[in-house]
Amino acid sequence: MENSIKTAAQKPADTNILGYEKIGKLLRIYAIPSIVSMLVNALYNIVDQIFIGQGIGYLGTGATNIIFPLTIAFASFSLMLGDGASAYLSLKLGRGQKEEAARGAGNGILLSVIISISFAAAVLVFFPQFLNLFGCTAELEPYAKDYGYIVAVGFPFFAVCATINSIIRADGSPRFAMASMLIGSVLNMILDPILMFALGLGIKGAALATVISQITSFTLNVLRLRKLKSIKLKGNLKLNFSIIVKIVTLGASSFITQVFATIVMGIQNNLLKTYGAMSVYGSEIPISVIGVIFKAVEILNSIVLGLAVGSQPIIGYNYGAGNYSRVKKTLRTVILYGLIVSTVVFTLFQTIPHKIILLFGGGGNELYIEFAKTAFRLYTMFIIGSSVLVPVVTFLQAIGKGGKSAALSMMRQAIVPILGMFILGHLFGIFGVVSARAAADGLAFLLSIVLLVGELRSIGRIPQEQLDD
Repeated sequence: MENSIKTAAQKPADTNILGYEKIGKLLRIYAIPSIVSMLVNALYNIVDQIFIGQGIGYLGTGATNIIFPLTIAFASFSLMLGDGASAYLSLKLGRGQKEEAARGAGNGILLSVIISISFAAAVLVFFPQFLNLFGCTAELEPYAKDYGYIVAVGFPFFAVCATINSIIRADGSPRFAMASMLIGSVLNMILDPILMFALGLGIKGAALATVISQITSFTLNVLRLRKLKSIKLKGNLKLNFSIIVKIVTLGASSFITQVFATIVMGIQNNLLKTYGAMSVYGSEIPISVIGVIFKAVEILNSIVLGLAVGSQPIIGYNYGAGNYSRVKKTLRTVILYGLIVSTVVFTLFQTIPHKIILLFGGGGNELYIEFAKTAFRLYTMFIIGSSVLVPVVTFLQAIGKGGKSAALSMMRQAIVPILGMFILGHLFGIFGVVSARAAADGLAFLLSIVLLVGELRSIGRIPQEQLDD
């Protein structure tokens, strides 16, 4: 009798694999598609950057860097609503509240549509003002206009697609979420050379390729909403203020991460423009180089963020269900994988920066290469810390501690970089501005450790029998 009771107790009480499957297998199921999806998003900009840099030169590269903050601004809203809605979805599913989970997903999607369309209209109306705000020079302006006006039209498709993609992933279809984004990215790679070179559209062709690809991924994700596994959206596409507040709170750190990246890039471009004009490099070279470095670093960020986002449904579900040992094991595993990847990438960035830079053009300009090598090493000096910082931000978000998650994001993305650029720029000129990112990464890493230790202690002691998955 005792044996039968023990056997029954060992069976998973929950039929959702998030509650009983091995953590390593769950991370392979959720994190790999998430990483691919994140890399795909990064590749949209990286592929454009490579073709533009090779075909037009560093002025074209600089122009895309002027437009890039607008793309990041749109991503801030889509990630806030997507991550917030998916975190809400996972927590509610973990508690068995499917109807509430569906309302959260519906509110996230509707709000994404409203905000993205409004924002795109504002960008198109005030586009010249945005160019000035983000440090555009007279030499970069023609290219920035040709590229930016077209890309802005596709922003709503990009933003809503990202929101829906997060919900599909949390619903239990990470492979579809990956595939829909991958199809768009591959299409972009195919269309870039055709539209830019074969049809002679230049930088306008790169913009058109991006928009067409984004519309394709958007369409695939919208069609998938009819086949969600755990919830039904029908009847739940109605705005609810209390749910919106919760979604925004849960996704606040994602919003802060992205929107302050926009602000920081605008300030950074203007300071590079100012201090660059005082140096032998001029204004255009630093603006172009930093754009390239930022996009190269996005490859690492995509992997680490993909790992973290892939862990979010696992952490959120098990935290909601009270399976705290699984929460801790998931976090430990994600941080370990992130440390391995970031160490490898850090080594490459520090040892062969010139080879990476040359992929994006500019090889015929000695000053460009000289500045790029030094800037690359300074900018990426403490990127290993992101392998801990990013999972901690996502962990806090997944367990409902949106305030702490947002505070950590704000320190890394806004407070330290902005203060650092002004102070270090005043002291060391153009390379001081570049070094501010490393300072922010180092200090935010230390704060993330403090917050993580505090949260893990608050969870309390876990019975030994729970440590076996």
